[in-house]
Amino acid sequence: MSFTVAIDGPAAAGKGTISKAVAALFGFAHLDTGLLYRAVAAKVLAGADPVDAARTLDPIDLENDALRTPAVAQAASEVAVMPEVRLALEAFQRDFARRGAGAVLDGRDIGTVICPDAEVKLFVTASSACRAQRRFQELTSKGMEITFETVLADVKARDDRDRNRATAPLVPAGDAVMLDTSDLSIDAAVARAIEIIAAKRG
Repeated sequence: MSFTVAIDGPAAAGKGTISKAVAALFGFAHLDTGLLYRAVAAKVLAGADPVDAARTLDPIDLENDALRTPAVAQAASEVAVMPEVRLALEAFQRDFARRGAGAVLDGRDIGTVICPDAEVKLFVTASSACRAQRRFQELTSKGMEITFETVLADVKARDDRDRNRATAPLVPAGDAVMLDTSDLSIDAAVARAIEIIAAKRG
Protein backbone atom coordinates (compact mmCIF):
# COMPACT_ATOMS: atom_id res chain seq x y z
CA MET A 1 0.00 0.00 0.00
CA SER A 2 1.39 3.40 -0.99
CA PHE A 3 2.03 6.13 1.56
CA THR A 4 2.69 9.65 0.35
CA VAL A 5 4.36 12.45 2.28
CA ALA A 6 3.91 15.93 0.78
CA ILE A 7 6.38 18.55 2.00
CA ASP A 8 5.93 22.13 0.80
CA GLY A 9 7.56 25.42 1.65
CA PRO A 10 9.55 28.37 0.33
CA ALA A 11 13.17 28.29 -0.83
CA ALA A 12 15.84 27.39 1.77
CA ALA A 13 13.36 26.57 4.53
CA GLY A 14 14.89 23.11 4.94
CA LYS A 15 12.27 21.01 3.17
CA GLY A 16 14.83 19.28 0.95
CA THR A 17 17.04 18.25 3.86
CA ILE A 18 14.04 17.08 5.86
CA SER A 19 12.61 15.18 2.88
CA LYS A 20 15.83 13.28 2.21
CA ALA A 21 16.21 12.33 5.87
CA VAL A 22 12.59 11.19 6.14
CA ALA A 23 12.81 9.14 2.95
CA ALA A 24 16.00 7.44 4.12
CA LEU A 25 14.56 6.58 7.53
CA PHE A 26 11.26 5.16 6.29
CA GLY A 27 12.64 3.61 3.11
CA PHE A 28 10.57 5.85 0.84
CA ALA A 29 11.48 7.09 -2.63
CA HIS A 30 12.27 10.83 -2.73
CA LEU A 31 11.55 13.42 -5.40
CA ASP A 32 12.73 17.02 -5.18
CA THR A 33 10.08 18.43 -7.52
CA GLY A 34 11.99 21.71 -7.72
CA LEU A 35 14.56 19.82 -9.78
CA LEU A 36 11.90 19.24 -12.44
CA TYR A 37 11.51 22.97 -12.90
CA ARG A 38 15.26 23.51 -12.71
CA ALA A 39 15.77 20.87 -15.40
CA VAL A 40 13.20 22.58 -17.61
CA ALA A 41 14.87 25.94 -16.88
CA ALA A 42 18.28 24.58 -17.86
CA LYS A 43 16.85 23.48 -21.20
CA VAL A 44 15.24 26.89 -21.67
CA LEU A 45 18.53 28.65 -20.96
CA ALA A 46 20.03 26.43 -23.65
CA GLY A 47 17.41 27.63 -26.12
CA ALA A 48 14.50 25.22 -25.72
CA ASP A 49 10.81 26.15 -25.58
CA PRO A 50 9.57 25.88 -21.95
CA VAL A 51 6.50 23.73 -22.70
CA ASP A 52 8.42 21.42 -25.07
CA ALA A 53 11.15 21.08 -22.43
CA ALA A 54 8.61 20.07 -19.79
CA ARG A 55 6.83 17.58 -22.03
CA THR A 56 10.05 15.85 -23.05
CA LEU A 57 11.73 15.83 -19.64
CA ASP A 58 13.67 12.65 -18.92
CA PRO A 59 14.71 11.42 -15.43
CA ILE A 60 18.33 11.62 -16.59
CA ASP A 61 17.88 15.40 -16.94
CA LEU A 62 17.55 15.63 -13.15
CA GLU A 63 21.15 14.49 -12.70
CA ASN A 64 22.66 17.58 -14.33
CA ASP A 65 25.20 19.16 -11.93
CA ALA A 66 24.39 22.62 -13.32
CA LEU A 67 20.86 22.59 -11.89
CA ARG A 68 22.00 24.14 -8.58
CA THR A 69 23.36 27.39 -9.99
CA PRO A 70 21.70 30.74 -9.16
CA ALA A 71 20.98 31.37 -12.86
CA VAL A 72 19.05 28.12 -13.21
CA ALA A 73 17.25 28.74 -9.90
CA GLN A 74 16.13 32.15 -11.12
CA ALA A 75 14.97 30.76 -14.46
CA ALA A 76 13.19 27.90 -12.70
CA SER A 77 11.00 30.25 -10.69
CA GLU A 78 10.13 32.03 -13.93
CA VAL A 79 9.11 28.92 -15.89
CA ALA A 80 7.24 27.62 -12.83
CA VAL A 81 4.61 30.35 -13.21
CA MET A 82 3.65 29.03 -16.66
CA PRO A 83 0.44 26.94 -16.41
CA GLU A 84 1.37 24.80 -19.45
CA VAL A 85 4.70 23.86 -17.89
CA ARG A 86 3.12 22.94 -14.56
CA LEU A 87 0.45 20.83 -16.28
CA ALA A 88 3.07 18.95 -18.29
CA LEU A 89 4.93 17.98 -15.11
CA GLU A 90 1.93 16.96 -12.98
CA ALA A 91 1.59 13.40 -14.31
CA PHE A 92 5.30 12.71 -13.69
CA GLN A 93 4.92 13.77 -10.06
CA ARG A 94 1.65 11.93 -9.37
CA ASP A 95 2.99 8.67 -10.78
CA PHE A 96 6.04 8.99 -8.53
CA ALA A 97 3.88 9.73 -5.47
CA ARG A 98 2.04 6.42 -5.61
CA ARG A 99 5.05 4.14 -5.66
CA GLY A 100 4.31 0.97 -3.71
CA ALA A 101 6.92 1.36 -0.97
CA GLY A 102 5.99 4.98 -0.21
CA ALA A 103 7.24 8.33 -1.46
CA VAL A 104 8.25 11.75 -0.22
CA LEU A 105 7.80 14.70 -2.57
CA ASP A 106 8.96 18.19 -1.71
CA GLY A 107 8.04 21.33 -3.57
CA ARG A 108 5.61 24.22 -3.44
CA ASP A 109 2.26 22.75 -4.46
CA ILE A 110 2.49 19.08 -3.49
CA GLY A 111 -0.13 19.11 -0.74
CA THR A 112 -2.45 21.51 -2.55
CA VAL A 113 -2.29 20.41 -6.19
CA ILE A 114 -0.15 17.34 -6.90
CA CYS A 115 -1.08 15.12 -3.96
CA PRO A 116 -4.11 16.62 -2.17
CA ASP A 117 -4.84 13.13 -0.76
CA ALA A 118 -1.33 12.60 0.67
CA GLU A 119 -1.35 10.76 3.99
CA VAL A 120 0.95 13.40 5.52
CA LYS A 121 1.33 17.06 4.56
CA LEU A 122 3.99 19.32 6.04
CA PHE A 123 4.57 22.99 5.33
CA VAL A 124 8.16 23.84 6.20
CA THR A 125 8.94 27.53 6.56
CA ALA A 126 11.39 30.02 8.11
CA SER A 127 11.89 33.78 8.09
CA SER A 128 13.21 35.30 4.87
CA ALA A 129 16.35 36.54 6.65
CA CYS A 130 17.04 33.08 8.06
CA ARG A 131 16.55 31.44 4.68
CA ALA A 132 18.73 34.00 2.94
CA GLN A 133 21.51 33.41 5.46
CA ARG A 134 21.39 29.67 4.83
CA ARG A 135 21.50 30.14 1.07
CA PHE A 136 24.28 32.74 1.38
CA GLN A 137 26.42 30.32 3.41
CA GLU A 138 25.73 27.52 0.93
CA LEU A 139 26.75 29.62 -2.07
CA THR A 140 29.84 31.20 -0.52
CA SER A 141 31.02 27.79 0.71
CA LYS A 142 31.10 26.79 -2.94
CA GLY A 143 33.33 29.74 -3.75
CA MET A 144 30.68 32.01 -5.25
CA GLU A 145 31.24 35.73 -4.81
CA ILE A 146 27.87 37.12 -3.77
CA THR A 147 26.55 39.46 -1.08
CA PHE A 148 24.00 38.62 1.58
CA GLU A 149 21.86 41.54 0.39
CA THR A 150 21.72 40.06 -3.11
CA VAL A 151 20.71 36.66 -1.79
CA LEU A 152 18.04 38.18 0.47
CA ALA A 153 16.61 40.14 -2.45
CA ASP A 154 16.52 36.97 -4.56
CA VAL A 155 14.75 35.04 -1.79
CA LYS A 156 12.11 37.75 -1.40
CA ALA A 157 11.61 37.98 -5.17
CA ARG A 158 11.12 34.23 -5.44
CA ASP A 159 8.70 34.26 -2.51
CA ASP A 160 6.68 36.98 -4.20
CA ARG A 161 6.50 35.07 -7.49
CA ASP A 162 5.67 31.78 -5.78
CA ARG A 163 2.94 33.21 -3.56
CA ASN A 164 1.28 35.41 -6.17
CA ARG A 165 1.33 33.31 -9.31
CA ALA A 166 -2.08 32.55 -10.81
CA THR A 167 -1.51 28.79 -11.00
CA ALA A 168 -0.74 26.73 -7.88
CA PRO A 169 0.49 29.55 -5.62
CA LEU A 170 2.63 28.69 -2.60
CA VAL A 171 0.17 28.30 0.27
CA PRO A 172 -0.12 25.68 3.02
CA ALA A 173 -2.73 22.99 2.44
CA GLY A 174 -5.63 23.38 4.84
CA ASP A 175 -4.66 20.18 6.66
CA ALA A 176 -0.87 20.63 6.54
CA VAL A 177 1.18 20.61 9.73
CA MET A 178 3.26 23.79 9.97
CA LEU A 179 6.95 23.38 10.78
CA ASP A 180 8.92 26.61 11.31
CA THR A 181 12.64 25.87 11.18
CA SER A 182 13.87 29.43 11.89
CA ASP A 183 15.11 28.50 15.36
CA LEU A 184 15.56 24.76 14.90
CA SER A 185 18.73 22.82 14.19
CA ILE A 186 18.65 20.40 11.27
CA ASP A 187 18.45 17.45 13.65
CA ALA A 188 15.57 19.00 15.60
CA ALA A 189 13.62 19.81 12.43
CA VAL A 190 14.11 16.30 11.06
CA ALA A 191 13.12 14.76 14.40
CA ARG A 192 9.90 16.78 14.47
CA ALA A 193 9.01 15.73 10.91
CA ILE A 194 9.70 12.07 11.72
CA GLU A 195 7.51 12.33 14.81
CA ILE A 196 4.60 13.71 12.75
CA ILE A 197 4.92 11.07 10.03
CA ALA A 198 5.33 8.19 12.49
CA ALA A 199 2.15 9.27 14.27
CA LYS A 200 0.21 9.27 10.99
CA ARG A 201 1.51 5.82 10.07
CA GLY A 202 0.33 4.49 13.41
